[in-house]
Amino acid sequence: MKILHTSDWHVGKVLKGRSRAEEHTAVLAGVIDIARAEQPDLVIVAGDLYDTAAPTPEATRLVTRALTALRRTGADVVAIGGNHDNGAALDALRPWAEAAGITLRGSVRENPDEHVIDGTTAGGERWRLAALPFLSQRYAVRAVEMYELTAAEANQTYADHLRRVLGRLTESFTEAGRVHLVTAHLTVTGAATGGGERDAHTVLGYAVPATVFPTTAHYVALGHLHRAQRVGGPCPVRYSGSPLAVDFGEQENVPSVTIVEVTADTAARVREVPVTAAAALRTVRGTLAQLAELDQPDAWLRVYVREQPRAGLREEVQELLPRALEIRIDPELVPAPGSGTRVAQRSGRSPRDLFADYLASRGHADEDVQRLFDELLEEVDH
Repeated sequence: MKILHTSDWHVGKVLKGRSRAEEHTAVLAGVIDIARAEQPDLVIVAGDLYDTAAPTPEATRLVTRALTALRRTGADVVAIGGNHDNGAALDALRPWAEAAGITLRGSVRENPDEHVIDGTTAGGERWRLAALPFLSQRYAVRAVEMYELTAAEANQTYADHLRRVLGRLTESFTEAGRVHLVTAHLTVTGAATGGGERDAHTVLGYAVPATVFPTTAHYVALGHLHRAQRVGGPCPVRYSGSPLAVDFGEQENVPSVTIVEVTADTAARVREVPVTAAAALRTVRGTLAQLAELDQPDAWLRVYVREQPRAGLREEVQELLPRALEIRIDPELVPAPGSGTRVAQRSGRSPRDLFADYLASRGHADEDVQRLFDELLEEVDH
């Protein structure tokens, strides 16, 4: 069978105040085009369909249309909720999804069998998929209790709970002649973050070892980390990464989807197919003169300016580089705290003198800013 594995669409993402709706439309059209060309038997979307738990109607329309288009390629489609998604809201779409032939699992249900999905390809290959949406630490404990696996003791770790839940969902992965698959939205220890993930859900308390997955799985399709990568484990474990860079920390990533070919008797063969529709993200540095020479017509830019701070500097950079979304003074030019600059003594000194000392300590000796402060101070005094 052939599988198209994708994740972390983050539809509705706003980058430094800039909507990326047009890029998302183009990116998902690219994913659909790949599905039409590759003709997979199964499409797995491993969570974070949306960037926020309260997506706009436009974002919801884009996601549902993309899932529908993927289904119309002839593939079975399974999508799970991620930490950015509202699991209950995704589950509310299940009647629509089922009518469209799409399997949605937004949150963990009381019946574990709802997370075990069976199918057969047009060529007769049988498959079984254990689909585990994102679980917070609190709901990991609840899932263990719901499935009556063991008492959820307070000293058990998140990884302990995930191991038990996945063990329950994959306990039938022993039958010969069937492809066994897992999809989940989580952080595996040792995997590299992409740069734009939500920190609270990638820290060590949420990381699990790859040994939580069974040796009997033919392929584990993960979401959550935005960099496409293979993770060492007892079976083939992989993140597909995001099909577009969602923040400047991901500018070195290569957006793609993963194509997997596997049978019940042969190992998974994996390849990446790039998705190039989104604008690149770039970080540039330089003086105004150097920035004026840059040629980055299609990229969104983060700019570190090698100039002393002054009023109007941001506007000058924006005029040179209209696609600059983030403009900062280069950190190398900002004096470090306690780096030898004089610390103002408050006693007996005017607010104007104290503010001037502050500006000097930050490398921001600008007469226009000082004059504006004087005007504001005069208004307050009167």
